[in-house]
Amino acid sequence: MCTAFVSIEPGAAVPVLLLSVRDEYLGRAWLPPDHHWPDRPGLLGGLDLAAGGTWLAADPERRVAACLLNGFGPAAPAGTRRSRGVLALTAVQEGGIGHLDLTPHDPFHLVVARPDGARVTSWGGGRLEERELPPGLSVVLNDGLEGLAANRTASERIRALMAARAEHFRARLEAAPRPEPHGDGPVERAWGAWLPIVTGDGLPLDDDAALIQRRDFGDGRIWGSSSISLLALGADRLRYDFAPAPVPAGGGAWRRVAPGPDRHGGS
Repeated sequence: MCTAFVSIEPGAAVPVLLLSVRDEYLGRAWLPPDHHWPDRPGLLGGLDLAAGGTWLAADPERRVAACLLNGFGPAAPAGTRRSRGVLALTAVQEGGIGHLDLTPHDPFHLVVARPDGARVTSWGGGRLEERELPPGLSVVLNDGLEGLAANRTASERIRALMAARAEHFRARLEAAPRPEPHGDGPVERAWGAWLPIVTGDGLPLDDDAALIQRRDFGDGRIWGSSSISLLALGADRLRYDFAPAPVPAGGGAWRRVAPGPDRHGGS
């Protein structure tokens, strides 16, 4: 149950803000953002060690970022099925994924953010949809943009959890002063009133509305939030802040991801 919020204010100093929370079975191994792909040396992202791809990729030079959410719907044919982890990398490097044959991929929603806006590409059931996001705050869930994808979960419980999360955090983010992260200052200064909200807003990890969560769905494995990414896209730079989830009360887990090959910057 990954979640992405996108704030677009065309006249702001930093027009586009992207919040991405990755949810996954907690036993799935990963590495934090870095230049993990020698064939794509300019790209940054966390590395999924199971499949070699990523859930979020950024190109600091082009000032483009893309985050991937799993969707619902018919699975890809078993004989030709491929990981979706390459899609965010391709989107930021090649400007999109509309030229790809998507039939080997299970359903997904891909958010591509640029300094002048953002769009959501959704694939499921053999159908591709692309939507440019309007100004203001939008939410993308596993049920798609605003939870209105053509293919949605059949589980009333999962649908209720996504709706509760979207309602709570949309209201909280809209009520807080919108940050304008720029420069190389600490994460607390960059993201201001948004930071305690995106780290969970004080909700228990098992609350129905929890953004940072832990869920036991009864199969012996724990599903939950593994990381939080905050990206700011402006005309002259891309800022990328990252933390494993849940973030400790002191906030010391946050790192500013450096755009160059010298790995991570400090918080």
